[in-house]
Formats: sequence, C-alpha cells, structure tokens
Amino acid sequence: MVRIHAGDPTLPMTANNVAPRIYCIPATDAPVVAVLRRGPSDWFHVGRWDLARERFDGGAWFAGRIFPRRSALSPDGRFLCYFAHKPGSSWEHGEAYVAVSKLPWLSALHAFGTCGTWTRGFYFTEDGGCDIPEAEGLPIAYGLRSIPAVQFANERRRGWEEAPDSPPRRPDDVWDQHRNARLRKRQPGAERVLCVESVGAAGGEFGTDQAVDGLLGRYAIEANGDVELLDDLQWADWSRDGRLLVATRSGRIQIWKLEDDRRRVDFDFDLSTLEPDPVAPPGDARHW
Repeated sequence: MVRIHAGDPTLPMTANNVAPRIYCIPATDAPVVAVLRRGPSDWFHVGRWDLARERFDGGAWFAGRIFPRRSALSPDGRFLCYFAHKPGSSWEHGEAYVAVSKLPWLSALHAFGTCGTWTRGFYFTEDGGCDIPEAEGLPIAYGLRSIPAVQFANERRRGWEEAPDSPPRRPDDVWDQHRNARLRKRQPGAERVLCVESVGAAGGEFGTDQAVDGLLGRYAIEANGDVELLDDLQWADWSRDGRLLVATRSGRIQIWKLEDDRRRVDFDFDLSTLEPDPVAPPGDARHW
C-alpha cells in the first residue's frame, strides 16, 4: 500500500487567517493546468501550471467570483472558458456571464450574459458543436456546450468514473445536490486508483471549509486492497505520465511521484502567500 501521510494540518496565517481554496483544471491533450485560487474571499487569481517545464505562472486577479466547477480549459491548454459573477458590473453582458480568454488571463475574447448564478457554465467541444446561439462562431477549433448538472462534471470528462458503491441520484434531484457521489480514476500505467467523494451538503453556494462551488471533496488512494485517506488535499488528479497532481489544504500545488511506499515531491509551489496584485494583461491576451 502507498503510505501518504497528511503531515502538518495547520493552515498558514494569511491576511485573512484562511488558506486559499484551490481548484485545478488539467488540459486533456497538453501538459497544462489552469489553477483557480480564491482568497481573500472577494478575489480570484488565475494561474497557468506548466507540467512539462514544472513551473507556475500567475496571471489575472479578479475582484469578483469565478465558479471553477462551471469553468473549463480547452484540450490544448490555451483557452479558459469561465463563468463569473461581478456585482455592479456595467458592461453589456451584465453581472453574471460566461467568457472565453487566454490562460492565465481573463480578457474576454468572447462573452455572453446568463440569467444568473444558477445557470451552468460551458466546456470546449472538439467537434465544434454548440448548444446555444451565444456560444457559436468562435474562431478556434472548439465549440462550447453547457456543463451538465452532475457532481464532478469536469472530472468525468477527464476519465473519472462513478464508483459502483456511489449512491444513486434521485430522479427529482435536478441539480444533483442531495447525495455524496463517489468517483474513481486509475493511475495511467499502474494499478493504483485515485478516489474522490463529495462530503457535507453538496450543491448551490453553500459549502463547508474549502468547498468549491458548494462541493467539498475527500480524496483517497486504493492499492492492493487498502485505502489511504489523503485528508490534507483539497484537489487531486493523475497527470498523463502517472504522477499525482495535488493542491494541499495549506495552499500548495505539488507533483508527487509515487514509489512503492514512499512519495517524492517533484514540484512544489506555495500559493498561500499571494495577495491581490492586479496587472494589465499582455497584448496577445487581448486577441485570438
């Protein structure tokens, strides 16, 4: 069994005495990860995690709300489709909107308004298909379709599967928020299985500590019939080369190489110390 210990559970002292919430979206066809970080509570930060070069590049700061589980990264890792809410916004698309930008920036290359924060975000389609007129006509090889209302929707598109013992969804559970779903994903080229379970009250705007869009995940690894809880993680997924990508509850992003009963940390970056520092995006972020 892989022994992965939680280590020091103490959260770092930041300006708000709270560690950031972190949610990551890996590209399916490129070694790139979009990192969405919330903290302080009325700020979001977007970063680009380059797995090939093992580096993190910070980008836009946003004084508003981004909904990470209703956002998506294009398969090639270049474009971010994000669902945002900015109270008091005076632009033509209103306070709640969907936009497409170049990672790690938020300059809207295409955008459209929604009827509010209970609508769904959108993901990129490789066949160019769209399901609403507002999402049509992108000058790139991808279309946009609505993210379904199901727990861990982004993860399912990256190969996660619902576990056999996952509680079934009730027919009247429109937003899939009245159960604690369990998903599994096998390690590429190996036998370990990464597991995630939603805990607490899922759905809506309400979640417990470090929940993302109201969904708090608990991770574990199964190997040789044993289960090891990874209680110090708020997000995890396998890289395409079989290493474990993680975001810790203390606010770090890391790459783990699992070897027998040990782990080797190949990359470590501390996001907990970042403070809002908006800068203008580069010129190439403003056009396709």
